[in-house]
Amino acid sequence: MLDTTLKSGSPTARCRERGGTRINLLIALLILAAMGISAVKIVPVYVNNYQFQDAINTEARFAESVYPKKSAVQIRQDIFSKAQDLDIPADPQDIQLDMSGGNVSISLDYSVPIDLYVYQFTLQFHPHADNHTI
Repeated sequence: MLDTTLKSGSPTARCRERGGTRINLLIALLILAAMGISAVKIVPVYVNNYQFQDAINTEARFAESVYPKKSAVQIRQDIFSKAQDLDIPADPQDIQLDMSGGNVSISLDYSVPIDLYVYQFTLQFHPHADNHTI
């Protein structure tokens, strides 16, 4: 008698399973590409926010202690120029600056639209700094 069942190790059985590996590889590469594109679009926005937060912390900390003291207009202009350097969408009037009683408080609310080709969303940022001691 002739055995017609396919054994898992036979050449005919392996030929039928060949395409599954290619599809899995393609799906994995598509997922990795999507993650890479997302990272390229999102990570720089967070890095710019971190650098801007550091800049306004420094500005708030040393605004009252440098000689000669900076005026509110000078501080606002310095912060605005840093925002422009970092491609942060802000106008000088958006920068909230409070200089009262030796305390300096700086804040700015802004949003950055992210376009991932198939999905669009907006990241909201609220950097704030002051020179209050702990």
